[in-house]
This record gives sequence, C-alpha cells and structure tokens, in this order.
Amino acid sequence: MRIEFLKMQGLGNDFLVFDAPAAADDHLDSNTFRALGDRHTGVGFDQALMLAAPRDRAHRVFYRVFNSDGSEVEQCGNGARCIAALMFQRQPELGRELTMESMGGVVRARVRADGLVSVAMGTPNFDPRALPMAAPAELAAYSLDVHGTAIEFGAVSMGNPHVVLRVSDVKTAPVERFGPTIEHHPWFAKRTNVGFMQIVDRGHIRLRVHERGAGETLACGTGACAAMAVGRRRGWLDAEVRVDLPGGTAFVSWAGPGQELWLTGPATTVFTGSIDI
Repeated sequence: MRIEFLKMQGLGNDFLVFDAPAAADDHLDSNTFRALGDRHTGVGFDQALMLAAPRDRAHRVFYRVFNSDGSEVEQCGNGARCIAALMFQRQPELGRELTMESMGGVVRARVRADGLVSVAMGTPNFDPRALPMAAPAELAAYSLDVHGTAIEFGAVSMGNPHVVLRVSDVKTAPVERFGPTIEHHPWFAKRTNVGFMQIVDRGHIRLRVHERGAGETLACGTGACAAMAVGRRRGWLDAEVRVDLPGGTAFVSWAGPGQELWLTGPATTVFTGSIDI
C-alpha cells in the first residue's frame, strides 16, 4: 500500500498528514506508525494526522492523531491548525471559517488573511476525572514526589491530559528528568503531557513540553493552552498571552471559566511525498 502524504509543521511541531486509505486498519497499526515516525529510517514526525470524511456533513473533515510511539491520542492543537490550513488550501471557496471532527470533539478553526491559523480548543476542564488523574478532589494545585523532590503542579484536560509546573527558567527546567517520570506516574491512567512554564509577565510566558508518547517537542499547542489555563486559574496571567516555545511563538486567549480557549500561530507545509507500507 502506498500513502501520499504532506509533511507539515506548526512552530516546529511536525506532522505526517495523509488521507485515510481504504482498509486503513488492516495496515496502519502502532508498529507501522512507530516505523514511519523514526527520523532515521522513516519519515519522522511528532504526530501523524490521518484525515477522513466527516461523520456530520456540516464539518469539513474528521481526523485522528497518532504519536511517534504508535499510540493514538485525543487531540493536538498545532496539528488541528495544520489541518485547518490544509482544508482551506484545498477548498478556499468554502471560506476561512471551518469546523473539524476529532476524537477529542469538534474543533472550530479560522484561517486568517495574514496566514496565521486560530483554533478554538474548547473549555479547559480542571476535574481530575477528565484527565483522568487519581486525585480525591479538584484543586488549583497538587503535590507529588518525583525523584525525591516535592513538586507542585496544576492539572487540566484540553481534550487530552496536561500537568503544568511553574519553573524559574525553562532553560534549566528538568524536562528530561521529570517529564518521563510524571508522564508514566501511576496517578495518570492514560499517561499525561507535562509542561514546564516560566512566567515572564502577566502577558508572556516561556514553555517547554514533554509530550505523552513523543518526548520533548519544539512546540505543543494543547500544552500552550494548558499552561495558559493553569496560569490564569492561579491568577498569574491575563486573558491574552504570548507563549514562547523552542520552535516559535504562539498566542493564546481565554476570557475565563465557561469560555472557549483560542490558540493562534503559523502552519506550514514543508514538503510532499509518498511511501510504501
């Protein structure tokens, strides 16, 4: 089976994007995605985005998200932005506003005239059962012992699970040491993404993210949203925040509880290709 694909990236968060072939489940298992995700012997990506016809014709596309370790996840913010850019590129006559279906729910998107893409990532859910996380009650901050160090963190679901730690400097944050340990901690039945947030001021943060199933990536869209949500809930941030990630800058806006959170940034096609599976 041959797959025609696009390699796309949003802030350095890179994706293999392709239309679902017939009988995809017969060929595309976790082992296949791991092989495709290898940066030396495959195509290489943080996530693979498989596109299919929407279940509801009011929406433009249905997409599934697979990590480079072969696991399927619920949502991907930068991936959603890349898909929205691709849908507009394919059919600009349908307009710059579109809705898309995913395993994490329906996503609204807007392809702006300046080339940036915005997606509504839903309402942050702080209920620990939404992650899921084994905590007895919902709190603004939780504590955990990691490698003999007591850490404090916030937790939120953005359609996928996130833990957010506040650090003094992202350059020296223990991402490689703490990230995998927290991801696989028994508290998190489906594992979790782990963000390390440095607050520059109320409208500006720096962020590094250890992504579940992918390790540290150059950017994580839902991670940027999670950091904004946790920081705003703690009273640290304003409604509009610039998020500097290793791969570039995103902008996140959130009016507050009960409101959707919006993520904005660039989405770019790097190259097209094909591969036999």
